[in-house]
Amino acid sequence: MIRFDLYPGGKPFALTMSYDDGRIYDRDLVAIFNSYGIRGTFHLNSGKLGLPGYLTPGEVGTLYQNHEVSCHTVNHPFLELLPRAEVLREIELDKKRLEELSSGIVRGMSYPFGTSSPEVIGILRAAGMEYSRTTRATMGFARPTDYMLWDPSCHHRDSMALLDKFDDLRARRPHAAQGALLYVWGHSYEFNDNQNWDLIESFCRRIGGREDTWYATNIEILDYLEAQKALRFSSGLDRVYNPSAIPVWIDKDGEAVRVAPGETKAL
Repeated sequence: MIRFDLYPGGKPFALTMSYDDGRIYDRDLVAIFNSYGIRGTFHLNSGKLGLPGYLTPGEVGTLYQNHEVSCHTVNHPFLELLPRAEVLREIELDKKRLEELSSGIVRGMSYPFGTSSPEVIGILRAAGMEYSRTTRATMGFARPTDYMLWDPSCHHRDSMALLDKFDDLRARRPHAAQGALLYVWGHSYEFNDNQNWDLIESFCRRIGGREDTWYATNIEILDYLEAQKALRFSSGLDRVYNPSAIPVWIDKDGEAVRVAPGETKAL
């Protein structure tokens, strides 16, 4: 049997973190992530950069190295309450400014206030967005089924409890847990407001450095899952072709198999 339940390196589990707004406390959060090898995505309001309590524009290109810079709109409005042209402007201008500041290509976002609508989603796609995160916690470890309504596993307030559940599942039913994705979201200013920086420090200390876990950004997860789905198999499932530009791992009868970019591999 062939299963799409492995991540890069043949690792069975993945973690991604997702933080909004671009407040000054991202400096401390990024430092914690970096010290434990955790990677994440930071969704920024470009129109607020440089305001009191927010990062300066010049920090975007340096602070978030090894992480992903993503849209969160220019001004953080309820998008579904805006005219279509204003929704488009909020996304296109945010994308343009963040790409200039990060010297990268911005392909995703998170919804301000976690709200959206089918019309908003259509506009986001037209503006070049490939995913957008909601704030609806699944309290589980499933991969996304709709990237434009990507529900996280939990807010960081519930991260330790969900990590207990995750580790229990890994211990009791490792094969069933294989392929699990833990996705934590929040705002860095919450750690300052609630004086609980120890929460995220403890979480990262506990989950960081695991040999069986892939630490990735939101867009890296999307790209990898899409590359898995793009694999082409022979009718007898005895050969596989990888048309993508990245290596992909599959589970073949319990064995991890690496399929290189452009490779046709016998199984």
